[in-house]
Amino acid sequence: MSAEQRLTWRRRLFAFVVASVGAAAAAAISFAMTVYDAANPKPVPLAAPGQPIDTGRWTITFRDARTGSIPPTGIKPSTPKKLLMVEFDLDNRSASTSNAFLRLFTLEPPVPNLPPPAFYLARDRSVAGGLQPDMPERMIAAWEWPQAVPVPQQLRLKVTSQIHKRRDNLYGAPGWFDRDPAAVVTLAVGSGP
Repeated sequence: MSAEQRLTWRRRLFAFVVASVGAAAAAAISFAMTVYDAANPKPVPLAAPGQPIDTGRWTITFRDARTGSIPPTGIKPSTPKKLLMVEFDLDNRSASTSNAFLRLFTLEPPVPNLPPPAFYLARDRSVAGGLQPDMPERMIAAWEWPQAVPVPQQLRLKVTSQIHKRRDNLYGAPGWFDRDPAAVVTLAVGSGP
């Protein structure tokens, strides 16, 4: 083997070693950052009632929470029910009609065996369907509260957020995808009809 061939092999070996060390260092740093982020999560921001919360797809402003026995439709149910209602303003910031607000916020901590809330439009007391873009609506979420469980004095709601991607990693199609919670809101629970 000539001296020039040995020199090229040495260069290749040196490049391979440098690339391997660089890749190993990058993997170790990435792993360390992931472990650190998991051990030290960012606190979820707190929002006050009446403060708009930007969730990406929606802007939501919580107004108040109350208990009652008559649903927002105003029609008294045939069997007595205990309802927990949250009134809020909601604005669809996406480009199309959507009813994805059905899972926009959850009770924190969750109440076991609590059915999901029904959503109503406050302006005409009807069940809410899809919301049009850039047309804010005042809405009411109503949970049918279990009779055996006392209603809390303070209601804590965790608001989720979403991000729009022009192309997702799986299908290559546009869509809205969940990300970290946007905020936590605490509302005082009043009483109503």
